[in-house]
Amino acid sequence: MTTGAPTPTFPARPRRSRLRTYLPLGIAAWLVLEIWLLTVVAGAAGGWAVFLLLVAGFVLGSVVIKRAGRRAFRALSEALQQQQSGVLPQGERVSEGNGLMMLGGLLLMLPGLLSDAFGLVLLIPPVQKSLSRYAERTFERKMREATPGTLGDAFQQARMHRPDGKVVPGEVIHDDQAGGPEGEPGPRPPLTG
Repeated sequence: MTTGAPTPTFPARPRRSRLRTYLPLGIAAWLVLEIWLLTVVAGAAGGWAVFLLLVAGFVLGSVVIKRAGRRAFRALSEALQQQQSGVLPQGERVSEGNGLMMLGGLLLMLPGLLSDAFGLVLLIPPVQKSLSRYAERTFERKMREATPGTLGDAFQQARMHRPDGKVVPGEVIHDDQAGGPEGEPGPRPPLTG
């Protein structure tokens, strides 16, 4: 029996992005490749050599992460001291590449030879500079292309600076509270200001 009301049509399910589709497959292939490479190296050089490689990668990765963290903390404390003393920060960026150094250290700490190779490549300064420039350009392009109402729009709004910072004082009055007879709301309190 129809009532004349249109049946609700649900929008088509949005397509999954390529990244969401192929990322699990890529991770599985990477893990299989890492295990295969470790077994090949263990067959050629011995199990102890592979174990020592993995331990050396873990130790080197932890040293790199610790060093990058110290550099980032030192740059942050210098910037805070300059800001408190009223000196404008310099145009040079001392802390550039700390995030990529930490990522390289993390890749060194992961067990596997491919991750160690990628981690070592990330420790090379020209690679860090080119990757950081590429990431910055990509981020800025994505921010310009962001449509209203998306996560990119939220980032754009968060980056806006509102100099007036006006706050309107007021009270919240709930109408659902029964204050009078027969459920009628009672008298409202006066606004103070």
